[in-house]
Amino acid sequence: MKFSESLKKNHQFQCVYKSGRSYGNKYLVMYVKENGAGKNRIGISVSRKVGNSVVRHRVTRLVRESYRLREAMFNSGLDIVVVARKNAASVGYHEIESALLHLGKLHHITEVCS
Repeated sequence: MKFSESLKKNHQFQCVYKSGRSYGNKYLVMYVKENGAGKNRIGISVSRKVGNSVVRHRVTRLVRESYRLREAMFNSGLDIVVVARKNAASVGYHEIESALLHLGKLHHITEVCS
């Protein structure tokens, strides 16, 4: 992730949950809050309800990779938390990428790149 950092601490996640806006779709929920910095910070949360550790880490990798490849499309200066839903365990990369871009459009934080 060239332009982004990770959210790692619980209080960082809680701040985005409490004061950020959220939209969801079939596979993901995205919380977005402006951070006032020039970089995005992204956090990925996958609950035990999604599956065992192998499944959770797979979903995390899919979300991280789909964000990394489309990172240039997202506006800067945002804290983004992506929460995986139970349905995300059974889908592939293209569905996760499509869901992530869909949520970016709903939040109006993606730019159209051709």
